[in-house]
Amino acid sequence: MDIHIDTDVCIGAGQCALAAPGVFTQDDDGFSTLLPGREGAGRDPMLREAVRACPVGAIRLSDPPH
Repeated sequence: MDIHIDTDVCIGAGQCALAAPGVFTQDDDGFSTLLPGREGAGRDPMLREAVRACPVGAIRLSDPPH
């Protein structure tokens, strides 16, 4: 599962980092970013909850290309 954060849409609410702290964090400006070295983050059980919790829909998931 690929995780995409639309940085033009993100408002830095931090709901993703609260819902899935093993996947997301916030950068120095307060915007959502993936934690470094998170290969396999797409398997985190809280990932879909983090996507749902984003108040502006800045996070989307997609299947990786084969």
